[in-house]
Amino acid sequence: MEAEKWGRRIRAYRKLKGYTQESFSRELGVSVSILGEIERGNRLPAGDLLERIAHSLKITIDDLAPKE
Repeated sequence: MEAEKWGRRIRAYRKLKGYTQESFSRELGVSVSILGEIERGNRLPAGDLLERIAHSLKITIDDLAPKE
């Protein structure tokens, strides 16, 4: 359940910033399938990947964190 919330927020911010899954995964240095798994909530991003995601989106990790 927690992974789903992270994934939805990552997807929403990615789209808001105008990235496609392909362009965003390339910028992060991960495969499209890994990014897809994260966005669908099947995988939680590791700490270093989470930092790269936030940095690329020009937001903080707190912005990405699911709100209760």
